[in-house]
Parts: sequence; structure tokens; C-alpha cells
Amino acid sequence: MTDTDFTQRFIFTDADVRGELVCLEESYAHVLAKHDYPEPVSTLLGELMAAAAVLISTVKFDGLLILQARSSGAVPLLMVECSSEREMRAIARYEEAQIAADASLPDMMPEGVLAITIEPKLGQRYQGVVSLAGENIACCLEQYFSGSEQLPSFFILHADGRRARGLLLQQLPAEQISDEEARQASWQHVTTLAQTLTAEELLGLDNQTILYRLYHEENLELFATQPLSFKCSCSYERSAHALQSLGREDVETLLDEQDGCIEVDCQFCNEKYKFYAQDVTKIFSQQSVDSQLSTVH
Repeated sequence: MTDTDFTQRFIFTDADVRGELVCLEESYAHVLAKHDYPEPVSTLLGELMAAAAVLISTVKFDGLLILQARSSGAVPLLMVECSSEREMRAIARYEEAQIAADASLPDMMPEGVLAITIEPKLGQRYQGVVSLAGENIACCLEQYFSGSEQLPSFFILHADGRRARGLLLQQLPAEQISDEEARQASWQHVTTLAQTLTAEELLGLDNQTILYRLYHEENLELFATQPLSFKCSCSYERSAHALQSLGREDVETLLDEQDGCIEVDCQFCNEKYKFYAQDVTKIFSQQSVDSQLSTVH
């Protein structure tokens, strides 16, 4: 997927600013193929996927980055997960009858909040929350980074049901420019130029062309692309663990109610895992063995 799904970093060599461009096609198509989303929802979900892809490139950790937006409106949930291995999955919950063809983020997700969660495999979980008060996801993320991280950031996010794209600019600690007034003027310059980028240009042009159009008078260093891909983390084993957590009595009751076959569906990818009576017996027999071994040690 390197050719269609990737992030690419660049830096301004004469200014304390870094940037990231993201392109998602195949992974975005995988997500949309799993559910028949209305167009405004697929657009919103694509923008959140692009945001996650951009953000995973700005943090160094081994684990999972989760963007979860919740609201009281027609779209109560948007969720994107992106691992440090750069594997993504995403889902949306929506009430189609309440969504107009031209619905915007405020229309679909009133009184919403966006949680940004980092779950490292080792170490402490971190979560930040921002209101979905802006006109789009990019504005909300800028508010979050400005308030919570004290890190000036500029986002552009667009999706059209075929491709999801994003641009991130972030101001770095002072190295190239020490004077604060000059630093702010430099930051204002690069973000003002970025604001001239249209949705059509971001969605339709390659990175080199975009950067030339915006910054042909600046000195930039463009790094190699880093691939992204769609992958769901569901599995038979994880579904079995979920059943274990219910307890044997409840699972056996459920087995009787469902005519001898429990079907566990993954909400992200629609994969179905079936468990019959012999599978349930095996699951809880293994749980008993594991418990005894744990007690011994």
C-alpha cells in the first residue's frame, strides 16, 4: 500500500516548522466497504482517519492511538484506531434518517467531544479531550493542541469517499529563529500560505506538487514516505476472551437462546466468529487450567 496509503514528513530548513502529509485510499476503501455509510458520514470518517494517520507520525511509542468522537446527534460515534505499526481501522454509528445530504460536523455531532487516547503496550495510558465546537475536525484538533499541548499546530483534512488526505504543520522549539517576534512571523507566513490550499488540490495532487505550489520560495527537506494499511485487530482468540469475561453460566444460557451457536460480530470489519457447544467447553476448560497454573506460580 506504499503507493496509495502513506505519510510523508517535511521540514522547513530555515524555520522552526515541520510538516506531515497523509494520503489514504486502500485503507479508506476497506473501511467504507464494511458499512453502507451516507456520504457526509463517510467524509467525516475519512477526515478522522487522516487525522489519526498524521498524529501517529508525531509520537514515538509502541501501542495504539485512538481518536473517538461522541455526540448526542445523528452521529453518536466516530472511532479510529491506528497502531504504532501504522495499521488502521475505523467505524461510525449513525441515524441515517437524521442526516441531510449536505450535513456538516456541527449538524451531525452537536454537543460532541473528541477524545485522543494513547495506549502504550507498556506504561501509562494518556487521554486528552476537546469539544467538537469547531466547524470541522481540523479546527477542533487545532484547539486541542493550542490548549492542551501548548504546541501551535495547523491542520487541513479532506475526504471525498475515494481518498482521504491531511496536512499538518507544527511549530518546533526555537533553533533556527530565536527572536520570538520573528518566530511568530515565520509561523504566520507558512500557515497563511497553507490556507490557500483548496480541497480539490489536496485531494487531487501529489505531495511534491502541493509543496511546490505552496512553498516554492522556501527551503524544504522532504523525507521518504512511511506506509499505512488497514488491519482489524479482531480475532477468534479475542472473541473467545470476550465470552470468557461473561462467565460460563451466562455463555451457556446464551448458547441455548441462540440454538447452539453464538455468533460474535466485529463491529469494525464485520467478521463473524462462531462458537458451538464444544468450543464453549474448550474455552472454559482452558480458562480453568490457566487459573490453576496461575495459582501454582
